[in-house]
Amino acid sequence: MRIGIDVGGTHTDAVILDGDEIVASTKALTSADVISGVSEALDIVLGTDGVRDEDVDIIMIGTTQFTNAVVQRRDLEPTAAIRIGLPSGRGLAPMLDWPGDIRALTGDHHYMLEGGFLYDGRVLAELDEAGARKAVLDIRDRGLRNIAIASAFSPVNREPEQAVLAMVRELMPDARVTLSSEFGRLGLVERENAAILNAMLLPLADRVVESFLGAIANRRLSCPVFISQNDGTLMSADFVRRYPALTFSSGPTNSLRGACRLTGLEEAIVIDIGGTTSDVGVIQQGFPRESSVIVDIGGVRTNFRMPDVLPIGLGGGSLVRDDGQHIGPDSVGHQLVTEGRVFGGQTLTATDILVAGTGMNIGDPSLVADLDRDLVNRANATMLKMLDDAVDSMKPSGKPMPVILVGGGAILVNGSLEAASEIHKPDYADVANAIGAAIAQIGGEAERLMSYRAQSRDEAVDAVKAEAAQRAVAAGADSSTIRVSDIEETPVPYMSEGSTRVRVKVIGDIDMTRHGASLGSG
Repeated sequence: MRIGIDVGGTHTDAVILDGDEIVASTKALTSADVISGVSEALDIVLGTDGVRDEDVDIIMIGTTQFTNAVVQRRDLEPTAAIRIGLPSGRGLAPMLDWPGDIRALTGDHHYMLEGGFLYDGRVLAELDEAGARKAVLDIRDRGLRNIAIASAFSPVNREPEQAVLAMVRELMPDARVTLSSEFGRLGLVERENAAILNAMLLPLADRVVESFLGAIANRRLSCPVFISQNDGTLMSADFVRRYPALTFSSGPTNSLRGACRLTGLEEAIVIDIGGTTSDVGVIQQGFPRESSVIVDIGGVRTNFRMPDVLPIGLGGGSLVRDDGQHIGPDSVGHQLVTEGRVFGGQTLTATDILVAGTGMNIGDPSLVADLDRDLVNRANATMLKMLDDAVDSMKPSGKPMPVILVGGGAILVNGSLEAASEIHKPDYADVANAIGAAIAQIGGEAERLMSYRAQSRDEAVDAVKAEAAQRAVAAGADSSTIRVSDIEETPVPYMSEGSTRVRVKVIGDIDMTRHGASLGSG
């Protein structure tokens, strides 16, 4: 049996899967300390008749804690940024375009060194080893323990980052270090930003992982624990300690994967409707379509692999105004059960419109029985148009596509969508995110600039495949089950060696024989 848990801003959802069968599910309120909500959800699903603790083979958890830490500017540690790239970029210091509040939390400690490579693999400048040693010693003297290292075109050649890392290990054995080449893509500033954010989250990652493991251990469960990352795959608990930023946007990703499993559709638009917003995404070949643009995390530009998701301000708690002509983006959120009209409150929400229009048994339908029918009809039409416009903008072509409605607010859709060829509201749609976590596999990705003149295409692609597979194994995959899920080749113009940007993504089953992800590890 597998347990999938998704920790959201309002609810913590949990499911138990026995093969493809959903044995139990629940939605518990997310607690302030998060762990209490996880424990409550576990207590409910594990209390289901016929479920024994010893039958649970593995637990998968999706969490918004690291995203929230960046957005809310909390639990972030001062971090030193070392950039290797001079003489290029001298006028653009690390974190220059960051919002002032989060930049202040880093301590604004940055060091710029000569070194790095050019896009075609030629040396930009020799590494300034003396300058690097001086920078590391200064970081040590300042009492900093978190360091991010980024080098120009390190996805092409990571030797400069590795050289500085070796120096840090020598002079600061207890330092926590993030290398931009380990998970960022091409684009120095955005990759550097991603590395700095990751380094700032490392101490929090230790606390979060220990809390999750503690909550599970309290149930006397001894199974492996994995965490969802933002491409629809999983990583081991120990891997999260090193790369917490890879969990960014894992919630919408889990919902997309869960929608795929619940319907069997591998090509569809998914609308995940919550209490405040609706996230609209695309499933392609069973996995979320990835964003091809720079991703903003709390005002910081990054180039993580992230799902292409369009959020709109429509949810169950969205406010209805102007006789139903405008809905949202402001919302009563988790206070819907006290503020909404059907619950005895004074605020007209999207949920009130639903109940008034359908008579659905939510709260007390008699409290909205007096709503003007024209207002109800206008508000319902406004909601449908908001969703229709979002679906239309996300479709890969002009043709209508199947639309899957998931999330606790999926019931809000009372009518048809012109952009949809068909609409699906599957059973257990309200816990699709937890189902997505429960069915996930382990993934790995690598990206390099390769020359098809220096070696054959097959040799070049195989080299990137091997690197992606190595990362998947490090994240907890069984090497014998790894398969390629996506290959992207983009010729780079005006390069003398005819270089091509090669990106490979692989997935594999969880290696249940390893102990690195089990309780007590770390």
